[in-house]
Amino acid sequence: MSDDEEDEPAIELGDGADVEGVPIAQVSARLMWGIEKSDVRRREGDTAIRTPDGPRELGEILDEIDAVYFDRRQAFESAVRDVIGHGPVPTE
Repeated sequence: MSDDEEDEPAIELGDGADVEGVPIAQVSARLMWGIEKSDVRRREGDTAIRTPDGPRELGEILDEIDAVYFDRRQAFESAVRDVIGHGPVPTE
């Protein structure tokens, strides 16, 4: 690889509008699995999550989830997506 190639970013970022909140995958990557819902709330409850309807606090989303324990990251993300829905995230 030449020096010129190393100086260029691997992916060019656009100049588009910012998106509020963080992806749910970013939050779940910061947690250790299995974990109780109360621990998720304590550690990440005030984090704004990106949703198709705009950003929402994770604590509000957790209120709508019946599970009290998530054995795997995928179980947590699936439960959250069942509440927030699937679809594109709006930009400003």
